[in-house]
Amino acid sequence: MKFRLLISALVIMPVFALAQNKTIGSGATIAPARQMTQMDSLMVKQLFYSAMEAKVTENYSQAAEMFNRVLQTEPSNDAALYQLAELKVNKQDYTSAQGLLENAVAINPNNKWYWLALTECYEKTNNALKLEGAFKQLIRIDADDTDYRMDYARVFYYEKKYDDALNVYDQIIKMNGGLDDNVLAARQKIYLKQGKIDQAAAEAQQMIDANPTEIRYYLLLAELYNSNNFEDKALKVLQTAEKIDHENPQLHLALADVYREQKKYEDCYNQIELAFQSPNLDIDPEIKIISGYIPKFPDANAKASALELSKTITVAHPDEYKAWAMYGDMLAQNEKYADAEISYRKSITVDAQHYEVYDQLVRIEISNNEYDAAIKDGETALSYFPNQGWMNYLVGIAYSQQKKYDKAISYIKTATLLANDDKDLLSLSYSSLGDCYHELKDNKNSDDAYDKALSYNPDNAFSLNNYAYYLSLRGEQLDKAAQMSAHSNELQPNTASFEDTYAWILFKQKKYADAKIWIEKAILHDKTNSAVQTEHYGDIMFYLGDTDAAVASWKKAKANGVQSPILERKINERKYVE
Repeated sequence: MKFRLLISALVIMPVFALAQNKTIGSGATIAPARQMTQMDSLMVKQLFYSAMEAKVTENYSQAAEMFNRVLQTEPSNDAALYQLAELKVNKQDYTSAQGLLENAVAINPNNKWYWLALTECYEKTNNALKLEGAFKQLIRIDADDTDYRMDYARVFYYEKKYDDALNVYDQIIKMNGGLDDNVLAARQKIYLKQGKIDQAAAEAQQMIDANPTEIRYYLLLAELYNSNNFEDKALKVLQTAEKIDHENPQLHLALADVYREQKKYEDCYNQIELAFQSPNLDIDPEIKIISGYIPKFPDANAKASALELSKTITVAHPDEYKAWAMYGDMLAQNEKYADAEISYRKSITVDAQHYEVYDQLVRIEISNNEYDAAIKDGETALSYFPNQGWMNYLVGIAYSQQKKYDKAISYIKTATLLANDDKDLLSLSYSSLGDCYHELKDNKNSDDAYDKALSYNPDNAFSLNNYAYYLSLRGEQLDKAAQMSAHSNELQPNTASFEDTYAWILFKQKKYADAKIWIEKAILHDKTNSAVQTEHYGDIMFYLGDTDAAVASWKKAKANGVQSPILERKINERKYVE
């Protein structure tokens, strides 16, 4: 429950009142105050104002001490009780505040602010019965305030005293001279709890009859029918409303809901599309509807529908970055990456303050080998969001692809510092550092980086493959290289480049028969007709004693593009050359 609470917004000045022995509905009893001297009264006033000054300057402990001193001299000072209760509420000590406030209303039962403060305490301590009594007192004090009655009725609702709540709402209807939206909605909830669908529908129809051009009442009645499995009645109500305002986007969404329940999916989609064409429909519910299609991917119809709807919202909301970002997402889901890139770029043109759009844009640019664009957009993103580890990594990758390894290392090292506990980012970053250091012939740092990459993810197949291959090129730690390469092939079987690496390591270990098996797998699974693999096949065949097959493979490698003095010597000398 949440009711109107004004305690924290008010500062109550003292109302000094002496009380005789009093008992009120809360059950609190206040003893008669002792006789105050003029000196006592003056001291109390000075203490109170000093306490208020301390409270206003947020010196709460001093304020509490002085309010307590006021009460020691004048226990019946209701204003001090109230102010001390406020300090307790600030500390979320609602039980203590409740006791103080009950004493305050016992002294001054006609102060509505005290009762309002008590409603908060009773709500927080889940004391429904006393909450009921507090609102009853507020209604007594201010009988014309219908808000108190609304809160009173809500207490009855949460206590499941539905008839009592309806009686209070009847009072409000009489006071307001008729049914309004808030009372209507509240009564609808009660009728539905009571299973009185017809009565709920009758009141909604009453509002339609009184306001025949107000579409919201048609929507309310249609939702009532649709949620209770009366789809035909809901459809009839909405079709009537459609004749009044056929461009209302909420009306089209409501029709879509009904058609969905009736499994008329084409009609449902058509109504959603009509709703999306309206600039009067907020973009957030549109985004939510499109996102609802994503779990249905990779179904082609779901993808196509989401794509078309996302395109529609860019027309209805051309100045909303979310519209272009969502369209970019759906284009990417449909593998239309060039168009997705354009859409993401429009999104950041509309509003450059959203990191996730830059992230998608830069990833697409890298996948399209647009490294200059990726660097430019990535560095722009980092000017707004410098602490994004992934963006530092992506910019580093773009620089590494341009063979600018020093720049790449700088960005990727920053990524490792910002990664925190993101093991995926750490593994990828250290693996990329291993690649960069290898290209710079810094073998020690390269090996250290790969070891770190694998410490964060022992199953990083690309790290395993690259590290193993670089060790084999140097002829170092071949047993370790073989283990890593074998594991990479277990993780991603039928990957030609991984199989070629394993074959090469086995060749370096002089395990030629095994090497032949793996190079043949690589050639079988390769889609690029790799000349390097063909050359490796020739090397293996030479050591297996089939020189003719070796020379034939070397010649084929040359024909497929390998140009090197070593390959020429292999062919001319008909033997393997390092």
